[in-house]
Amino acid sequence: MTISTAIPEFCQGIKHFGQQLPDFEKYGKQAAIKEGQNAIASSNDPIAVYQTLLAADALRYLTLQTTATKESGHPGGFASIAEAIAALVMLGHKNIITEVGHHAPGFYSTMFLDRSLEDMGIKTVQQLGERFREMHGLLGHLSGQIPGLLNPAGPLGQGQHFAMAGAKLHRDFLFPVTIGDGGIGEPYVMSSFSHFHTAYPDVTNFLPILVWNGYSQEHHSMVSTKPNEEMIKYWQGNGFQEVILVNAKDFDDANQPGDYVDSTKFSFAKRLEFTQAVLEATDKAAKSAFSGKLTVLIVKQLKGAGVHKRGAQSHNLYPGDSLEKDYIVNALQERALSPEAWELVRTNFERSAGGPASHHVVTEKELPLPELGQLPLSEYPVKGDKKVATTAMGELVVHVGKKDPNFVITNADGNAASGINNINIGLKIIHPTVDDIYYQGPKGQVYEPLSEDACAGLAVGLALFGARTLWCSYESFAINGLPIWQTVTQAMAELRRPTPSTITLFTAGALEQGRNGWTHQRPEIENYFAAMMRNGNVFPLFPCDANSIQVCYEWALGTKNKGITITASKSALPVRTSFEQTRQGLQDGGVVLHETEGKKQVVFAVIGDMTLIPVFDAAQHLEDQGIGVRIVSVINPRRLYRPDDVMWHTCTEADSHFLDDEGFERLFGGDALIGVTGGTSAMLEPVMLRSTSKRDVFAWKRGETAASAGEIMAFNGLTAEALTKRALSLVG
Repeated sequence: MTISTAIPEFCQGIKHFGQQLPDFEKYGKQAAIKEGQNAIASSNDPIAVYQTLLAADALRYLTLQTTATKESGHPGGFASIAEAIAALVMLGHKNIITEVGHHAPGFYSTMFLDRSLEDMGIKTVQQLGERFREMHGLLGHLSGQIPGLLNPAGPLGQGQHFAMAGAKLHRDFLFPVTIGDGGIGEPYVMSSFSHFHTAYPDVTNFLPILVWNGYSQEHHSMVSTKPNEEMIKYWQGNGFQEVILVNAKDFDDANQPGDYVDSTKFSFAKRLEFTQAVLEATDKAAKSAFSGKLTVLIVKQLKGAGVHKRGAQSHNLYPGDSLEKDYIVNALQERALSPEAWELVRTNFERSAGGPASHHVVTEKELPLPELGQLPLSEYPVKGDKKVATTAMGELVVHVGKKDPNFVITNADGNAASGINNINIGLKIIHPTVDDIYYQGPKGQVYEPLSEDACAGLAVGLALFGARTLWCSYESFAINGLPIWQTVTQAMAELRRPTPSTITLFTAGALEQGRNGWTHQRPEIENYFAAMMRNGNVFPLFPCDANSIQVCYEWALGTKNKGITITASKSALPVRTSFEQTRQGLQDGGVVLHETEGKKQVVFAVIGDMTLIPVFDAAQHLEDQGIGVRIVSVINPRRLYRPDDVMWHTCTEADSHFLDDEGFERLFGGDALIGVTGGTSAMLEPVMLRSTSKRDVFAWKRGETAASAGEIMAFNGLTAEALTKRALSLVG
């Protein structure tokens, strides 16, 4: 048989094949994962160790060739952890998460080897390179659309949230998460681990794997100078009971300088020793995590091990770093495997965990959800007593939590401060100390770390993995949790399965925070959502009262794969709408609260609840002068865009409904239009784009210390007098 006929079909496109490695005839006769088995039998079996080394070389080879095919991408970081990823697969663990988006090509290589990428038509190495960093292919960083991969990965400090969410929902699986040492110096990674472990001490089936390779993107990592013992104590000091460190330096027989070395430069015998150490350590760490111990695995190996360059220079490929470049060719030839070795690696990866990850990891199927039954909606009389909107919604949240044991509500500033202490009373704050005064105990469903990143992270991680959640925040502080919320909502738009929408409640807006001054006045957060509306699956909702907020939450609970923000005041305010009006407003984008006729017609498009107060006052002034006024509460501004403004058709669970021109004219047609918001003017863009009336916008400008909502609105020009004056000037 010629060499060409022995090449497996999936290897089509491989540029370099190598000779058999030493002892292949002894350790490569058959796959270490036996037919019908999900993992190797023992982590110290010489056959398993040998084939784990083959797998690590295969991963490095594919990672480098794939990135060099496009002369872009990031091979270096993943290369330093290849043995651990290979070990996880050989041990049957495929629910693997990463914090590091730059490891994407390595994760794609893993999914290619286990045949997951065949679900998107990638069957050969040639196709792997062709589809890398291409539209409808393999994105430069992990997204929500790649078969077999559990989480998106972009900004550092996010991956651990997905691992903890997976562990909480699926206690029978291990959720390893690779953490880059470039980001470990930041506090949010460790603080989120610490709070989660305090809240859920019995959930330990997640395993952080520190990729301690000494370098960040363009320089040494900030933890590169830590001695080994200090790194171990760092993790122990943050509550980790089992800290397992494997240091490549301990196996180096090539006399490499420095604390960080490349295991691929060792003699073959020492390479096997290092691989066995990683395999045994990974097995020990996994068993420790399952045994109830908070465990971390640390692999200390030089960044870029086994690829084209070392250190930070291995991080990224640049134009010119092609498959023909001498150092790329040399690196590929050093890692090249024989066709028989490739076949062996493919067999092990395919058998691991029962088959391709795309068919077996927990995020590849919809998580069953308990029925909620009838929500306990309470419809208050219009123009009756003033009511607190957030408190009204809180009653519904309690119902959801009692019906759904997986439901979690997160809040950094405390529910009581947002008018939803009824949630604490009904669902209890998760805390090891039982204290009825504060409604806390170990079995609660209210998760309250002080970090907005940790609040948003667990809430959106659970939602992505299929559970219902609610993230609550002061509007002014939510900005610190938005990066991961944005990451997940974009991933939800790309998912191949339905999952509950990620829902937020933002309270205590700038207008209510006058006495706290500008530190608590950050309504520009709405710029985030205004921009994201064009994604197609983001729906910022602005209920105008206590009835409206209940219907908004009811609607949000019934949706899938969307990012839904509900923004409301915690103050007692007038009830202006019925349930039916808000349901219509959710469908049409807005609802008419008030309408009179006159010699001219002024339309106010109002976002928010407190902002309605000066608008209604202005209406009275205008009507006294014979001007007709229509006040429209804009509840769901995304509906007011034109269909072509929004990428709705690209979204999973696509929502194609937009208010037509006739409906828009019915709501906003008049002689003059004035948009009014206590937040960013960008949220009114869909109204201003479509209106042909003379028009203007009154919006937030900046914060200041004030004694009341009225005073801070006046500071920003949001007064009845200013609105009246501008309306009169517009209608001549």
